[in-house]
Amino acid sequence: MRNATLAAALAIILPLPALAQTELEAVMVTAQRRVENVLDVPVAVSTLADEKLEILASGSDDIRFLSGRLPSLVIESSFGRAFPRFYVRGLGNTDFDLNASQPVSLIYDDVVQENPILKGFPAFDLEMVEMFRGPQGTLFGRNTPAGVVKFNSVRPSREAGGYVQASYAEDDSVNFEGAVGGPVGEHFAMRFSALYQHRGDWVDNVHTGQSDSLEGFDELAGRVQFLYEPSDSFSALLNIHGRSLDGTARMFRANIFQPGTNNLVSGFDPEKVFLDGANHQDLDALGANLRMRWDMGRVSLYSVTGYESVDVLSRGDIDGGFGASFAPPFGPGFIPFPAESADGLPDHSQISQELRWESNEWGALDWQAGVYWFDEDITIDSFNYDTLANGIRNGNVRQRQDNKAWAVFGSVDYEMTDAFTLRAGLRYTEDDKDFVAERFESPIGAGPIGPLTANTSENDLSWDVSGTFKLGDSTNLFARVAKGFRAPSIQGRLLFGDTLSVADSEEILSLEAGIKTSVFEDRGRLSFTIYAFEMDDQQLTAVGGTANFNTLINADKTRGQGAELDFEMLVTEHLAVTLGASYNDTEIDDSGLAIAPCGGTVLDPPGSVLGTVSIDGNRLPQSPEWIANVTARFGVPVASGEFFVYTDWAYRSEVNFFLYESAEFTGEALLEGGLRIGYNWNDGRQEFALFGRNITDEIVAVGGIDFNNLTGFINEPRRIGLEFKTRF
Repeated sequence: MRNATLAAALAIILPLPALAQTELEAVMVTAQRRVENVLDVPVAVSTLADEKLEILASGSDDIRFLSGRLPSLVIESSFGRAFPRFYVRGLGNTDFDLNASQPVSLIYDDVVQENPILKGFPAFDLEMVEMFRGPQGTLFGRNTPAGVVKFNSVRPSREAGGYVQASYAEDDSVNFEGAVGGPVGEHFAMRFSALYQHRGDWVDNVHTGQSDSLEGFDELAGRVQFLYEPSDSFSALLNIHGRSLDGTARMFRANIFQPGTNNLVSGFDPEKVFLDGANHQDLDALGANLRMRWDMGRVSLYSVTGYESVDVLSRGDIDGGFGASFAPPFGPGFIPFPAESADGLPDHSQISQELRWESNEWGALDWQAGVYWFDEDITIDSFNYDTLANGIRNGNVRQRQDNKAWAVFGSVDYEMTDAFTLRAGLRYTEDDKDFVAERFESPIGAGPIGPLTANTSENDLSWDVSGTFKLGDSTNLFARVAKGFRAPSIQGRLLFGDTLSVADSEEILSLEAGIKTSVFEDRGRLSFTIYAFEMDDQQLTAVGGTANFNTLINADKTRGQGAELDFEMLVTEHLAVTLGASYNDTEIDDSGLAIAPCGGTVLDPPGSVLGTVSIDGNRLPQSPEWIANVTARFGVPVASGEFFVYTDWAYRSEVNFFLYESAEFTGEALLEGGLRIGYNWNDGRQEFALFGRNITDEIVAVGGIDFNNLTGFINEPRRIGLEFKTRF
């Protein structure tokens, strides 16, 4: 059973913002690779920082805590903490292959994290999270047709200081993080940051009789930074970081849907599973980057060199139950066949280099130009196991992929008048992939095959044009049209198939327009955007089906449209509120596109080939029409400190799990809330708080496996804990 015992903990963070302030501080973002006021940037931008970011990250959650916390953003995973999948404006990728390409790019400390495993690096000691919606291919290089999520770590400072933070919550959930830094000699500064997260096993395996045997983990991550600034004209920042994770893989649960509905079965208990296979996950990652700047007077030169490497193995009981219909006993419910598999990256390296020149205050004209190079080599091992024979290995496939790309880019800003600024950018990219896959063992007796090879080579010209028109000192109108690109993808999951799968490159044309303004004498800030896009040859993944085989496909057209709102307000000196919301309408437009479904009550019409269904007109998977979030913080002075109450809520409407529509594989609308009650003192340097995540304990299915035993997985349950923070 879950441990409901609460214990006090110790922690340190940056001081809380004072609610006695009379106006909002300006938010500075880097959507155009320059530091600019968010109101002046002609891009749909959302940010998370300070107390809001720290509170959402409490409770030992991974970066999926960001899902729904920014307009148009969804993050989910069928791979657990190691492999988050990002969706912006409905555009994402449900593929679970370890070389899967995603249309949302994650940039961590100015370095793209291309492999999906790299995207799971923990969020700690961050200055800000930025999200830029829509194609960002001109200035951010690597597959950004949907947008960019950008993590910015706190940089070393010449001022000594740091923080320590610790919390303890239900299920023995421990979150401990801290940082320390300051000057080292005359021209150097450093900062060391670390994170430790632990959760005890809280799920019983009823089949084996083991109590509290699953869903626990231990995660350790660290970052050390050295800043060298001998003068105002040069700086160099070295960042070395690593991560180690030992825990449970995603917990699949067989027959959790009531047939014909997306409701969980009567009596469903999130603390119980019925597995007869292994379930574990191990990950180690190491990376470094060097960022240098030379101020040459009228021009500055920036260099970003990055290296990333990760080693992971994840093994899970995919069928979510025990036994099989041909090998009773079996359950829960009907289990047509056992499925136990593992995927790993025994060898991975990513190297990237960017050089960028930037003008320094050239008056009406400013510009940027640069070159970019990227090289990634990966090896993927896929294994299958015979659960009914004590888990012996009976399938083995190896894939290798070498991806090289280079690009040249540039952009200009020109103040046409005092009120109107025009911006434009171009980026030329060449992308090459060499892929080979070989099967050594087949779980279905098909024998070895390969090596099979595939090669892709593509070039593309991405561009964007935008304009900003000032209506006044604090109100801007903006409009932007952008063309984005994602390079071809290759897949070779040969355990159950004999062919490789290749998806052609995709291109998107996106239009957006909006208003950004300060209101109520700068006590409030509002951003509202409307957008529409059309994507040609969108890369999609037909997952599973009757052949139990993943296939990359291209949709002729995909269309989307919607609106997004960001609002924050100091209502009084004691009350602050934020509101984010989005409407996203997506549709696949391809009359000839059909796939083979597997489980559930399929709602789509038959395709032209027997056993397939048409997905023409379907919305994209994991693409809710509505996303909304709201926070409110009320604080009052008490003695020499402040008593406060903070609440946050995130909502997303119903989603499809797969490309085809099924009554069962449709996620119900989800509303999750958090509550924090605390007291801070010493100018906010110390704080003690009681917190809760998912306080209503709403449990719904958030994903599924395309089997005909209605297998799914769920969101995190309620957890309540205590936290103490201090800053020095």
